[in-house]
Amino acid sequence: MQRIAIAATVLIAATVLSFRLAAQTSQTAQTSQATAPDSTQLYIDVHHLGPGKVTAAAVAAAHQKDLAAEKKYNVQFIRYWVDVDKGDIYCLSSAPDPQAIRSTHAEAHGLLPDQIYKVSQGQAAMIKGNNNLYLDIHELGAGNVTAAAVAAAHQKDLAVEQKYGVNFINYWVDEKSGTVLCLSQAPDSAAVINTHREAHGLIPVSVVKVQQGQ
Repeated sequence: MQRIAIAATVLIAATVLSFRLAAQTSQTAQTSQATAPDSTQLYIDVHHLGPGKVTAAAVAAAHQKDLAAEKKYNVQFIRYWVDVDKGDIYCLSSAPDPQAIRSTHAEAHGLLPDQIYKVSQGQAAMIKGNNNLYLDIHELGAGNVTAAAVAAAHQKDLAVEQKYGVNFINYWVDEKSGTVLCLSQAPDSAAVINTHREAHGLIPVSVVKVQQGQ
């Protein structure tokens, strides 16, 4: 009987300890989640410098200066695209807020963006070969865009893209402004427009040929 009583006492103590450990683990997880810093967001910032004022080499040099300054502001520049003809630059980055991006650019080279879009992105596809790269831009208006709706439209694009020789690589959505940017490979801008027209009828306001940087 004494052995049974001792065993029971040990079992009860072990059970109580188990509950206490579980409660502490749960509390630690909740505390960690509550005090964790806000995750960075994805942004695309756009510079309009004008025709004749941009070269791929100059943008590559400016980008290196951004990379040298980005850690100070908790920014990570991921990729950029250049429309040399129009003098436009599109930079994709992760950052805590738009001001961090402005501060990085200001310190690096002084070229501040004209627009900054807070975006979510789709699932990236592989670039195939050396086809021309295009960014097409849809401006649908504030309140007229959701990430879910764009994802559905993108699936329709994928269903017909081969007909026009297009390869959609990714897209980015700014729900607040209603702006959607799509990156694709295509034989020409008309192929991009025709794919969108057949897929869902949403024609971009502009389609620009770009060079991609890292």
